[in-house]
Amino acid sequence: MTTVFEDRRGAAPPGAGVETIFAELLAQVLRVERVSADSHFFDDLGADSLVMAHFCARVRKRGDLPPVSMRDVYRHPTLRSLAAALADAAPRPAKPPVSAAIDAPTPTSTREYVLCGALQALSFLAYSYVVVRAIAEGYAWVSAGSNAAEIYLRLVLASSAAFLFVCAIPIAAKWVLVGRWKAREIRLWSLDYVRFWIVKTLVRSSPAARLFIGTPLYALYLKALGARIGPGAVILSRRVPVCTDLLTIGSGAVIRKEAIFNCYRAQAGRIETGPVTLGRDAFVGERSVLDINTSMGDGAQLGHASALHSGQAVPAGERWHGSPAQPTEANYLSVPPANCGALRRAGYAAAALLVVLLFYLPLIQGGASLAIAGASSLAEALYPSAGASVLSRLFVEAVILSLLLFFGLALIGLLLTVAVSRALNPFIKPDTVYPLFGFHAAMHRAIARIGSLKFFTFLFGDSSYVVHYLQWLGYRLSPVEQTGSNFGIEVAHANPSLSSVGSGTMVADGLMLVNDEVSNSSFRVSRVAVGPHNFVGNDVTYPAGGKTGKDVLLGTKVMVPLVGQVREGVGLLGSPCFEIPRSVERDSRFDHLRTGEALRRGLAAKNRYNLRTIGIFLFTRWVGVFCFSIFYLAALELYEVLPHALGAGFFAASVVVTAVYFALLHRGLEAWHPLQPTICSIYHPDFWAAERLWKVHPIYLLHTFDGTPFKNVLWRMMGVRIGRRVFDDGAHLSEPALTTIGEDAVLNYRSKIQCHSQEDGTFKCDRTTIGAGCSIGVGAFVLYGVTMGDGAALAADSFLMKGEDVPPRARWGGNPAREM
Repeated sequence: MTTVFEDRRGAAPPGAGVETIFAELLAQVLRVERVSADSHFFDDLGADSLVMAHFCARVRKRGDLPPVSMRDVYRHPTLRSLAAALADAAPRPAKPPVSAAIDAPTPTSTREYVLCGALQALSFLAYSYVVVRAIAEGYAWVSAGSNAAEIYLRLVLASSAAFLFVCAIPIAAKWVLVGRWKAREIRLWSLDYVRFWIVKTLVRSSPAARLFIGTPLYALYLKALGARIGPGAVILSRRVPVCTDLLTIGSGAVIRKEAIFNCYRAQAGRIETGPVTLGRDAFVGERSVLDINTSMGDGAQLGHASALHSGQAVPAGERWHGSPAQPTEANYLSVPPANCGALRRAGYAAAALLVVLLFYLPLIQGGASLAIAGASSLAEALYPSAGASVLSRLFVEAVILSLLLFFGLALIGLLLTVAVSRALNPFIKPDTVYPLFGFHAAMHRAIARIGSLKFFTFLFGDSSYVVHYLQWLGYRLSPVEQTGSNFGIEVAHANPSLSSVGSGTMVADGLMLVNDEVSNSSFRVSRVAVGPHNFVGNDVTYPAGGKTGKDVLLGTKVMVPLVGQVREGVGLLGSPCFEIPRSVERDSRFDHLRTGEALRRGLAAKNRYNLRTIGIFLFTRWVGVFCFSIFYLAALELYEVLPHALGAGFFAASVVVTAVYFALLHRGLEAWHPLQPTICSIYHPDFWAAERLWKVHPIYLLHTFDGTPFKNVLWRMMGVRIGRRVFDDGAHLSEPALTTIGEDAVLNYRSKIQCHSQEDGTFKCDRTTIGAGCSIGVGAFVLYGVTMGDGAALAADSFLMKGEDVPPRARWGGNPAREM
């Protein structure tokens, strides 16, 4: 078939040669005979982002044309405007120069890979041995108390000693195994890497990193690990840095929740460590990523959903945002200061420590001991020791304990989540400035933490029932237009009573409503309102004052604008964002199923299916707790009978067996209704089956095995086609059966490969292939239908759009990603 270029005006404009080639390539992708230079890609030709991604890939493969990115396509949506905009761009050479290619990979060996896994397993067993001995000895000592007062005192002393010991282990391990971190390279799977992994795992699992984040005590903990932190710095991020000697945080700096500043990254067979430097009064926004070798000057700001790529530096006093970051006029730190001196900070830190030592730890340990004792008593009553074997009694005791823990904690947690959010909210007035440390700050932290328990959004998300749960918390959602998929399984907020989502809006996973503004001395909470009839994609951070109104599509990882006019009736994509079409023809083919009788029937069928999914979720999660309980109880009850090392083996097995169980469960459910590349309505059983797989996905349990060869074994069990020696430092693969990863690939911390999208009422999924030796950066996001050639690299916090084809050994980055 011959493709003919047609110019509506009849004249051959400058650059017509490029236009002609563009027209030929686009016609081939669209499978039409001819296209016009003035036809709008989306409005006239009916193309969508997937089609245009294929067009961009064909342009790149020619080698004699200027490279075209998806950002170029959206900014210049006709062939004429696109060719004119790229007229001055140099063609991409058929073979890029050596300087443009990524660094040569560091070779790894299978022998070291196996040895590394063995040493990691031995390290875990050794740690389990210490834990089992400490628990058993502590339980025996506490139980020896003669009365309630003495038992409580012993409980406080035992739990405090254990807590301080566990907090001290990462510090001691870091200084003994590593000393001071320096900027260097560590070959993956080597003995140096084993030391790195031990320290990283201990530092991130420390209870100090979980309980004291956002308080002055957390800064002291990081200082003990070697970080240089100035007075008055506020670190709210739950992403604990590892190479702390390379971290410098100036006095008064603020780092928001979910910001990542590891001081290391993995790439091409090695760990690279490097400095991260923040000046005095610097500000880092929500879900931002600081790569190694980055810096911010005094008073500099990095906005939400932004990233500094390696080598970037924000000058003093400047505001930057985007991925990679660039200058902006938006102000991300507008809350006025408050009186918050050293005495207030010290008092708050002391109060936080006392609450943990005198209330939280005794409650957790005492509650667990009471549950074990109660389960043991019931098991003894049902199966007296004289008439039952030890194994059968352990089985019954594990059943009782797991029922008490799982369903008891679920019910208590639901009541507390709803009650605490509503009971404490009157103590916080909207748009009022409070000191950062004090009574109001404690109330705000309690609301944010208790109201954001992930279990209940996993339980109710992707169903009609999540709307009722969020309304119980305090969300303003009425009038509700029920779709059965109003919200996904991950929704976060700082204050649910100040969260509002407009009628008819659908939200995918990962929405974060930023209700609070925080400085180094003050905070205030404000209402966040997402407009009506929006669609909100994955991992969107929506701050107070976001400039969007009704009928807006917020794309995956989009940066919500804070300046300019209010956007309505458009789509927004990228960081910083730019406008795209609100919808395309392909996404509207199922609109007839979203109204009238068709909606009623589809919603009723979906609700029935989702109820069964919720039942499966609860039952299978309880079985997982049972698996853990039976090995845990065996480790404790046989402590005096069997060698202590064998008891440690039971404790370690409780984690491994539970992980294997959930991996095989996911694989079994997927085999029951296989997930295949498809485009369908959200009222189709194929979509409901995908939702079921997301709900039973063992996301957080898999992170226990980050950085080990065992993570790859679990991925294979779940259906991932994964090569040898793949390094996974904490990635999430949403559809394992549709994901292929080549050998020696590198998946960095909090990276994500998602083989689906769901826009309005349309679900789309397809396969994604990551080639051998590829590297996916920290916090990067890869969508469906993507192919990354061997040795390609994707920079930190980048968004690789659906259908992209990354050439071998190319370096891509940005949001949306393009060749760098």
